[in-house]
Amino acid sequence: MSNTLKIAIAGASGRMGKMLIETVYASSDAQLVGALDISGSPFIGVDAGASIGKNTGIKITDDFSIALKDADYLIDFTRPEGTLAHTKFAAEHGIKMIIGTTGLNDLQQQTLKDSSAQVAIVFAPNMSVGVNATLKLLELAAKILKEGYDVEIVEAHHKHKVDAPSGTALKMGEVIAKAQGKNFVECAVLSREGHTGERKEGTIGFATIRGGDIVGDHTVMFAGDGERIEITHKSASRMSYAQGAIRAARFLSQHKTGFFDMHDVLGLKDI
Repeated sequence: MSNTLKIAIAGASGRMGKMLIETVYASSDAQLVGALDISGSPFIGVDAGASIGKNTGIKITDDFSIALKDADYLIDFTRPEGTLAHTKFAAEHGIKMIIGTTGLNDLQQQTLKDSSAQVAIVFAPNMSVGVNATLKLLELAAKILKEGYDVEIVEAHHKHKVDAPSGTALKMGEVIAKAQGKNFVECAVLSREGHTGERKEGTIGFATIRGGDIVGDHTVMFAGDGERIEITHKSASRMSYAQGAIRAARFLSQHKTGFFDMHDVLGLKDI
């Protein structure tokens, strides 16, 4: 029996989709078997490898049944409404999901969790190994710096990103809040404007930057009196996200059902 990971890519014509196709194509244990895009895309019918100068024999399509007929895994870095549709189809057909889509609300995330009773899912707002190592460092720092330090999270992304704050920034806030025994929804200050008054103790502030082609920068500041600690992660390309997604697919090869994140994939929950 072959151990090859038979992978389909959703959002195949997008920036992340193209990087995922390139990464799958270059992986010795993975095979590209399908490429999905939205209806009406000008890339429908184009070879999925065109952007990297390769003839894969896989045509981009908007037909789920065609794109996913040979797939054991679907990697999805698209938008919430698309991800939910893909997940419904995948769960019904036993196709495992690796989801990096951001901007999903609580109800949409619960839908993903419900689907994991049928098929294994890895869901993470950021699949970079470095980002997930950073999240672990933030958990430790948050526990040590629980008293006397204000937490601020600054994130910067390219001008085409449609959600803010980023899913990664929100995840950082959630990790810090949990480590400090706080309710994230109650302590998060997602934006500030006008006469805000003094900073409320125990809150976690966010600042968002959008411009140019910034792939993704995140800095968490623990600001105390007389000193501050900053933990920063910067992405120079989307390659790290794509490599993390392939790593997640390898992890799912050992699971039929269940809802996982990158800390499960990387074994960080045991540290």
